[in-house]
Amino acid sequence: MYELLDKIDSPADLKGLSLEELEKLCGEIRRYILECCAVNPGHVASSLGAVELIVGVHYVFDSPTDKIVFDVGHQAYAHKIITGRREAFKGNRTRDGLSGFPSRSESPYDAFGAGHSSTSVSAALGLAEAARLQGRKEKVVALIGDGALTGGLAFEGLNNTGSGGADLLVILNDNNQSIDGNIGAIHNHLLKLTTSIRYNRLKDTVWRKLGESRTRAAIQKWTRKVKSWTVSPTGGDLFEALGFRYFGPIDGNDIGAVVRTLRKLASISGPRILHCYTVKGKGYEAAEKDPVTWHAPGRFNPDTGERLPSSRPAARYQDVFGQVLCDLAERDSRIVGITPAMASGCGMTEFGRRFPDRFFDVGIEEEHAATFSAGLAAGGLRPFCNIYSSFAQRAYDEIIHDIALQGLPVVLCFDRAGLVGEDGATHQGAFDLAAYRSIPGTTIAAPRNELELKQLMYTALQQERGPFIIRYPRGCGEGVRWEDAGFEAMPVGKAVLLKEGTEVAVIGTGPAVNRALEASESFGGKVAVYHFPFVKPLDTGVLGSICGRFSKIVTVEDGAIAGGLFGAVSEFLAGSGCKAQIRPVGIGDRFVAQASQAQQRTEWELDKESLEKIFQKFLEIPK
Repeated sequence: MYELLDKIDSPADLKGLSLEELEKLCGEIRRYILECCAVNPGHVASSLGAVELIVGVHYVFDSPTDKIVFDVGHQAYAHKIITGRREAFKGNRTRDGLSGFPSRSESPYDAFGAGHSSTSVSAALGLAEAARLQGRKEKVVALIGDGALTGGLAFEGLNNTGSGGADLLVILNDNNQSIDGNIGAIHNHLLKLTTSIRYNRLKDTVWRKLGESRTRAAIQKWTRKVKSWTVSPTGGDLFEALGFRYFGPIDGNDIGAVVRTLRKLASISGPRILHCYTVKGKGYEAAEKDPVTWHAPGRFNPDTGERLPSSRPAARYQDVFGQVLCDLAERDSRIVGITPAMASGCGMTEFGRRFPDRFFDVGIEEEHAATFSAGLAAGGLRPFCNIYSSFAQRAYDEIIHDIALQGLPVVLCFDRAGLVGEDGATHQGAFDLAAYRSIPGTTIAAPRNELELKQLMYTALQQERGPFIIRYPRGCGEGVRWEDAGFEAMPVGKAVLLKEGTEVAVIGTGPAVNRALEASESFGGKVAVYHFPFVKPLDTGVLGSICGRFSKIVTVEDGAIAGGLFGAVSEFLAGSGCKAQIRPVGIGDRFVAQASQAQQRTEWELDKESLEKIFQKFLEIPK
């Protein structure tokens, strides 16, 4: 039981609480987040650090009339809990449960959906301008994490907001460092001055009197420099130069400071930014000491902080990638590794430790990661750029123009391809095969196990021209021995017959073909299974042979059916005049809802049992 939290069913219930009660409520929210996430894993450290900011925003502003826009959503758990979803939060990130991220379809309090980073300012600006044009008196607040400021889209939004003078408050949740000496007497005095209603009214009057004169421009320039240098050496001048009024930094984990400052800023109009220092993992010792691990720690004991071990039947693909990259780098000094802020998630941490001069974490900048890799390749190096499949969508233009068009040998490793589980629709790697298959000069490969991932990485290193995309799934492999195997290049564009059959030909790619192989065993020699590790270039020789032998074909892929492997095979069949009946299995024309990976495979007929039913129906075998 929670004394205060159990009484909070909407932000309106916060309004009557005192600052002392708000502080107690923040502690209860932290306990509740920990209790829920301990048994139902989610993003812990980020949400613990943002509790006071979220409670303060809802306390001062009137959502959902006033709009609160989150960047990503890792920090939004407290928001969900106090906006009528407290009980539902126990099912966060589960099938038919709450989304792990803000979702407009889930609640009117979620003003804008978010899954990837750096979108909040642009979206909030759109909401603010929409309210202005339609005469609505709404306040709009964008809550952005400091990591999101590494993304170019955030600066595009800031630049547009500042130049246009929109009425928008941006709260910068800076959790990358502890609170420093700027939180002191001089700083507090200046903060009180700069947020004072009288001061801001006087300042606005002075600026209006001066008009657009050189005198005004000179005074404003001098004021920005003095205020930025005096109040904070951490970047205030940058924001002022972008057209924002800069306030802070304040202690974002002090609910009193947050509320007092927000109350003053709510009465000020125009573009303004509040810089807040917070502690990632605040209030939970284990998360404060190791915020990287506790970003998404899995299951744990909330009382002791002990993380509960998860049983892994085989090595994770990300770990295989990381080890193979290190092994290849030992052999070839040209190899460099690039990641857009996903070093631990993609398995590149050890590479960074062993080869620090050849490792580049570029921040949350997928577009830059692609073009930077192109530059490295143009300079004679062999970059392995690892981006989650869903995030790689952001770099589509750069992959075409800066890598493929110039024929540069960049190895693009798309981790988390296919069905990724509980992260939901924003993170599913469903679109890569369809998106990149049309780009000239591109090689696209999908290993069916750990050993093939190793050999494809080696194969990619042998290619001298054009992007080489390797896409592989989240989670564990097939348990195939790979550590002791020597490096052996795979013939590019060649398919492999895994099992002979007489009546139905299964054409699969990636790990999905393994489930098809298992399902085929129930039908003796009637179902042939072919693995196409290369979706581009396609093995047209083997396809021609299949067309000559089979009248029924099933394609199996853990990606979008439209434009993926099914699209490639269908195009060949149409061009060759083949009359075979073809049945696609994969992700259909809708977004993938959150669920476990096993549940998602069942939903999209990619599990062994579903494939057995498909083969049975195709073979016209009575039940």
